[in-house]
Amino acid sequence: MSLREIKPGNRGYLYVNSHPTGCARVVDRMWQRIPEPAGDRPGPVALVIGSSAGYGLAATLVGLRAHRMRGLGIAFEADATERRTASAGWYRTARTAELAAGAGADFTFLNGDAFSEALKDEVIERLAARFGAIDLLVYSVAAPRRTDPRTGEVHRSALKPLGEDYRAKTLVFEGGLPQVGEMHLTAADEAERDATVQVMGGADWQLWIDALQARGLLADGFQTVALSYVGSDITAPVYRAGTIGAAKEHLEATARAIDTRLKGAGRAHTVVAGAAVTQASSAIPSIALYTSILRRVTGEGWQSTVDQAAVLWDQFAGDAQPVLDDQGRIRLDGWEMDPAVQADVRAVWDRIDTDTLATGADTGWLRDQVGRLYGWDVPGVDYEAAAETHVPWPAADPGPV
Repeated sequence: MSLREIKPGNRGYLYVNSHPTGCARVVDRMWQRIPEPAGDRPGPVALVIGSSAGYGLAATLVGLRAHRMRGLGIAFEADATERRTASAGWYRTARTAELAAGAGADFTFLNGDAFSEALKDEVIERLAARFGAIDLLVYSVAAPRRTDPRTGEVHRSALKPLGEDYRAKTLVFEGGLPQVGEMHLTAADEAERDATVQVMGGADWQLWIDALQARGLLADGFQTVALSYVGSDITAPVYRAGTIGAAKEHLEATARAIDTRLKGAGRAHTVVAGAAVTQASSAIPSIALYTSILRRVTGEGWQSTVDQAAVLWDQFAGDAQPVLDDQGRIRLDGWEMDPAVQADVRAVWDRIDTDTLATGADTGWLRDQVGRLYGWDVPGVDYEAAAETHVPWPAADPGPV
């Protein structure tokens, strides 16, 4: 037992500590948004790589509650120490496992580096022993670095523009108060671009497919998706036209290569999701300001990660036809990329400054959303009460099949 009162210890978007009760409550709130299945159709066997955060977490929760998903989820999270709490993803996974067990799901969570050959080997052995071939692989990994398992080289991603330097508005919190500042990013060189592609592109996704296919673990009709983003022309210089965009282009090319390789026995797509407040997106310059404006413009039309994951799962299950663009990508971002919405966001972006921030952007909502990524600012949680920081990782075997 390690009961103690926890303080966030944050500076802006970065939090030193996560709150276990708050993280669990966030998962509960997501779970409650998801309808239970109407029938008794058996669920697919799925592998979710990146199941503890963002769209990977949302896809995991929707799959477990609404579609009776079985299989494995993979995350790479840190346990609590004497000085710090466990990572938010650790606590979210612990609660997700409890909800899955309560729903009778045969689903296991493993903690490890998805880029490593050792974890791939362990996952493959577990899948082969317990389930056999899988029906679905969801790839939703956001990481700052990747060690190439074949060369041992460590690649580090860079959030930079390509071609020329970038200056733009950004949202900062000075003394807890939101302000519009300016950021300046120097252009990436070729090495930084290539390293970002190695980390955030499709190389590791391809290795997973290769390893599973080599063991005969892809079922007939197998589907695999990797999460991507396009976004607005407002953020394009630092996102779609930057180093991250180069990585996303590689991810999309990988999807086409995997789809061709499956030869009609399965399908591979990238999924272009809409904007979301995630631990990955909050680190990207300009995205926070853009997202807070988008939230103000869309209001109740905003679609959460759970809302979008539910749409995606309906397509996996054959209950809805995929919405594909001319590049074969599944699009979930129609609500964001609607021309009228983007025109309104652009009009606000062009004129926004610190004086007009309160009316042009929903910064209070954004700040709450960032805090909740770490279990803070969650309604109903007593942050003055001591909390148990040492929460065990879910058992590797969920019990009898």
